[in-house]
Amino acid sequence: MKVFKFGGASVNSIDRIKNVAGILKEYQQEPLLIIISAMGKTTNALEKVAEAFFAGKQDEALKLFDLVKQNHLTTAKFLLVTHYNKTLEQLINYFTEAEWLLHDKPVRDFDYYYDQIVCVGELLSTCIVSAYLNETGINNRVIDVRDVLRTDNIFRDATIDWEETKKLAGDLNLYSLENSTAPKMVITQGFIGSTSDNESTTLGREGSDFSAAIFANLLDAESLTIWKDVDGIMSSDPKKFTTAQFISDLSYNEVIEMAYYGAQVIHPKTIKPLQNKNIPLYVRSFINPKQPGTVINSKTPKNLPPIKVIKENQVLVHLRSHDFSFVGEKPISQLYRMCGSLHITPNLLQTGAISIQLCIDDHAEKIEQLALLASEIFDVQLEKGLTLLTIRHYKTGLVESMTEGKEIVLLQKTTETVQVLYK
Repeated sequence: MKVFKFGGASVNSIDRIKNVAGILKEYQQEPLLIIISAMGKTTNALEKVAEAFFAGKQDEALKLFDLVKQNHLTTAKFLLVTHYNKTLEQLINYFTEAEWLLHDKPVRDFDYYYDQIVCVGELLSTCIVSAYLNETGINNRVIDVRDVLRTDNIFRDATIDWEETKKLAGDLNLYSLENSTAPKMVITQGFIGSTSDNESTTLGREGSDFSAAIFANLLDAESLTIWKDVDGIMSSDPKKFTTAQFISDLSYNEVIEMAYYGAQVIHPKTIKPLQNKNIPLYVRSFINPKQPGTVINSKTPKNLPPIKVIKENQVLVHLRSHDFSFVGEKPISQLYRMCGSLHITPNLLQTGAISIQLCIDDHAEKIEQLALLASEIFDVQLEKGLTLLTIRHYKTGLVESMTEGKEIVLLQKTTETVQVLYK
């Protein structure tokens, strides 16, 4: 069995959806589980719906959601004929699921409402794509991933309950696709799951890759392929660096390092479920599907080019002990607990005798909460508007050339990796 994952860019138009069908036609005789993301910028649009709703602007939220509705209804009308009425009925059910909530008033945390609203994007896209495939003769069945991926109730960053998820996958006969009389091609959603109380959760932004890895692990898949709009993994973002180079082979460890430092090609949580069972990951182009792409496995490649990652909108949190006493084990452990409670992952950490500096993403609400908690044991100052550059396998002179004319705020360097925080 193979697992495929198609991101939002691969289904963001009628032509792109037809292109996905062309790729899948080559695999319709094989057992295949397919993860599909929300179409195009749907997640961004639904985030605006959630923000308007939580701000008490119900009319605005409903208008914004209506734009999402109309976009998906139009797509369905252009793609479907014989399957249109049945698909419309299912789409209306998903619309109602969100609108029922939007007519109410928020009484819980924002993260809860975010998950209930944003998850609709994946449900709508899989509904339409599955119907189109069936209409073109590519037999498949679609399942609601919320019936399989069981999580805790940490909304927007849920943790998988592996044992319960494994059991639920068995209940849906996902382990017997090869011998099933039902369609061997199964389509489901990425990014989302549900609690034991059937409340929708999400696995963190870009969590569809993680969803695909979870299924690959559970089903002992032959491989996982993530289909993107690039030929494979590049040494840097080609939109930011004209010198970006294609990389044909990477190790699990290298990709984990890249993900940790903020590379957007692979979700940080994706690799471990694959590494645990030595399942190769292919990153291939849905635009040029004949290209082999990048393979990620346990082998260690040699002579990798410098791998560059830029993270903008960074905040440096300056923490200094109130009484100028040494920053010892207790204050640092308290700080880690604070970050853990707020689900904040530092991108860079620098400790001194009486101070700690913490570089984190600029999420205003979480920064405010962290500053408030930390002020009990530290003097706190914030420095915003910074950029973090990370280079793996750096070469002499590269860092200097890339930071020329910049005001360096913080620099950390090992033999393998250099990080520079600058204005």
